[in-house]
Amino acid sequence: MKIAINQPTYLPWMGYFDLIDQVDLFVILDNVQFEKQSWQQRNRIKTAAGLQWLTVPVKFRGRFGQLIGDVEIRDSSFWCNHVRAIELAYRRAPYFDRYFSQLKSILEKQAAGRLVELNLGLLRWLLDVLEIRTPLKLASGLGQGGKRTELLANICDTVGATEYLSPLGSASYLLSEQDILRHCGIGILFQNYAHPEYRQLFPPFEPFASVLDLLFNEGDRALQILRSGRRAAYLSHELDELAHAG
Repeated sequence: MKIAINQPTYLPWMGYFDLIDQVDLFVILDNVQFEKQSWQQRNRIKTAAGLQWLTVPVKFRGRFGQLIGDVEIRDSSFWCNHVRAIELAYRRAPYFDRYFSQLKSILEKQAAGRLVELNLGLLRWLLDVLEIRTPLKLASGLGQGGKRTELLANICDTVGATEYLSPLGSASYLLSEQDILRHCGIGILFQNYAHPEYRQLFPPFEPFASVLDLLFNEGDRALQILRSGRRAAYLSHELDELAHAG
């Protein structure tokens, strides 16, 4: 069984969904330390002025070291500004009317409480709309501990995984610690994703916006376009060779 493990992200980009789409199980890493001003609480939409940040305000004073799963939203009225910004950016997009009311409803209902519940609510809706059927599990429900790669190995072992697909951004530390996974009989692959272009309001095209940008602009073609960016996953030795070549 192939799995991926990643932190919950607010309105993720296309590559996040490509990762989920490639595996048999996706584990939401909610039992590690929260990083302020990270993708965990913010993302970007495409506007006439370029990419614009949408940030969920969270409680962090006196809570240094808090786990992702414990982070609380600080101001439950934030959703109004986010909805307004999304509407201004995408109301002329071809598929805006199809998705906007559902998105607005989720943001309003999940705007109070824990950040992870908001992110999970949005993620489940986006997966459903994209027709990606990969099951999700919360790492906090698996009862495993450890740091970095040790935690990943423990999660893989608990769910019976034989392959671990990692985001490319984790290669900087995972390559140096890969023996921890290999000793558990777990093969390691690294995602290889080339961001595709698609119809977008306000040219020129800008990549790395939230997947909302793809949905509002392409609708039914969204999953096909998302998958078109997938390339054969890197093996560890291939990344080593690329690093030395660079």
